[in-house]
Amino acid sequence: MPNKILVALDRSEIGQKVFEQALVLAQATKAQLLLLHVLSPEEEGSPHIPMVSNYDYYPGLSGQSFEIYQTQWDNFKAEGVKMLQTFAAQANTAGISTEFTQTMGNPGRTICKLANNWGANLIVMGHRGLSGFRELLLGSVSNYVLHHAPCSVHIVHSLVKPEDTEDTPQQEQVLLTVDS
Repeated sequence: MPNKILVALDRSEIGQKVFEQALVLAQATKAQLLLLHVLSPEEEGSPHIPMVSNYDYYPGLSGQSFEIYQTQWDNFKAEGVKMLQTFAAQANTAGISTEFTQTMGNPGRTICKLANNWGANLIVMGHRGLSGFRELLLGSVSNYVLHHAPCSVHIVHSLVKPEDTEDTPQQEQVLLTVDS
């Protein structure tokens, strides 16, 4: 039975479901939770780095663009911490020992490294539902973690109906647990 569960979260709709599943597992096994949010430019809603092709033509633009980006990035970080605090408060109210961390980096590698360093028995995470060409270009964090995690991995996956866009998750869930 897992006694240390690492929960990889983002701000997507599936993030709430991931937390709920992890909380149920922690209550059933009396496990500790470590909530993780990885700051990454790939996450939906993250600010885009400003691009200016020639700084000589518009010397003031690069400074202004960077200041705007920095403000957006600071807000993005603060929203991530707020999300983690909200989830941690819910878990603590439910009687589950919970801590959280937010770090910047490659999501897959960061999840696996933290799981190893913290001694996690289980990683609970979501799957964005990318398929085909988009997954080839962007990669799959869940696929990376499944192949590199030092422990078991529990994937919360939302199904997408063919008539919906690839980014619109549905209510139905498929659960997949892979033991290492």
